[in-house]
Amino acid sequence: MSEISRQDAMRLLLDGIKADLRSYQQMLDLIAQQFEAAIRHQSERLGEIAKEIGALVDVLEARRAQRVELATRLVGAQPSMEQVFTLLKPDARARLEADWAQLEGMVQTAREMGRRNAELLAEQYTIMQRVLHGDDQTYEPV
Repeated sequence: MSEISRQDAMRLLLDGIKADLRSYQQMLDLIAQQFEAAIRHQSERLGEIAKEIGALVDVLEARRAQRVELATRLVGAQPSMEQVFTLLKPDARARLEADWAQLEGMVQTAREMGRRNAELLAEQYTIMQRVLHGDDQTYEPV
């Protein structure tokens, strides 16, 4: 990253968190749409959603990497958001802590929803395999 002031680094970090809040809302919406498409067996729509999620993950990962770089610039090696919080005045710190807590909550919700969707899709796949190929039992009942 080119030479920027500490103030600009902080502004970029804060802007990135705000952008991540918007992006994670989009992610939650997409994961909800994915669940609905899976329930309705809309394979084409599932493919479209997967592409959208993939693109959004790339954007979020780029912002995360930038945030680590900016935090390192602000507080040194092995940065933490708690260290970044201490650099702000009380009002700004409270806003950042609230935004960060909201972002962490959204990330956790996205993980849980993604896990639910993966389990549903895996179950559907297993059922479809049984329907198409029958049960593949090692031991047949006597």
